[in-house]
Amino acid sequence: MKRFAVRRSPVHGRGVFALRTLREGELLVEYKGKRMGWRNAVAAHGTTGLSGHTFFFGLADGRVIDGAQGGNSARWLNHACEPNCRAFEMDGRVYIEAARDVMRGEELFLDYGLVVDAGDYETARGEYACRCGARTCRGTMISES
Repeated sequence: MKRFAVRRSPVHGRGVFALRTLREGELLVEYKGKRMGWRNAVAAHGTTGLSGHTFFFGLADGRVIDGAQGGNSARWLNHACEPNCRAFEMDGRVYIEAARDVMRGEELFLDYGLVVDAGDYETARGEYACRCGARTCRGTMISES
């Protein structure tokens, strides 16, 4: 049985929804897409990254996975300040797992933890506004740290 499906999200565009109960720590999916340097990723999309919408997933080695090119359903995971999923990198690959038990029908979320240059912070804060509605919502997808 399929564990999740992509459909319209009340938070933003498309989202990923649990089709059955998912258990904390359950491995859900690998984040897939074309791997490239940040400079190439930005050039390929003709943007500085301040578009309010991204399929980029940064890797520890300084490269990025562009989920818009050859990506899978993981690219539709929306941001939330109180996420029910988390991402981790292992051997240069990014995986998504349930951070807590997730009930059937719930949308799956990650905390994007975006990082921007200090000079771009105010512009980026508006571009990457958060719509999660969580009690502790920080109002942006940008990381606090």
